[in-house]
Amino acid sequence: MRALVQRVSSAQVQADGKVTGRIGQGLLVYLGIGSADCSACAEKLAEKVAHLRIFQDEQGKLNLSVRDVRGGVLAVPNFTLLADARRGRRPAFSGAAAAQLAQPLYEAFTAALQREGLQVAKGVFGADMIIRSEAAGPVNIIVDIPPGGDDAPVTGDKDNRITRHT
Repeated sequence: MRALVQRVSSAQVQADGKVTGRIGQGLLVYLGIGSADCSACAEKLAEKVAHLRIFQDEQGKLNLSVRDVRGGVLAVPNFTLLADARRGRRPAFSGAAAAQLAQPLYEAFTAALQREGLQVAKGVFGADMIIRSEAAGPVNIIVDIPPGGDDAPVTGDKDNRITRHT
């Protein structure tokens, strides 16, 4: 599971001409779900996002989490985060989960964020969306959680097969 986490002053998502989610200060999280991901990945990623210290404290250091600043999270499903563009000019999306697996894991991720005490706004799974955001910083962090949700380091070989090192 992969998230692109962006610190924002505000963000909103629109689908079919309607705003479906809006936050003020907080995090815009684009979420890519892989075919080997599971609910443990969603829980682990939500915990990581909720506690990621990327907001400035009184001394200007990145010591505060979105929880600390009482910010919101706008979670947007985005299978293109799992694109493989190593060969040719057209990205391959074979590592992305099928919708029947990805949608429940997206819902599990947003529910886990809510259990962390965060206000969560959501994009629309499978829809074409327009996302408007005002980046703060800018601060953009990519967070990868390996299949199974554990902390074992992973590597990919030339065919993009994942190996977990324990």
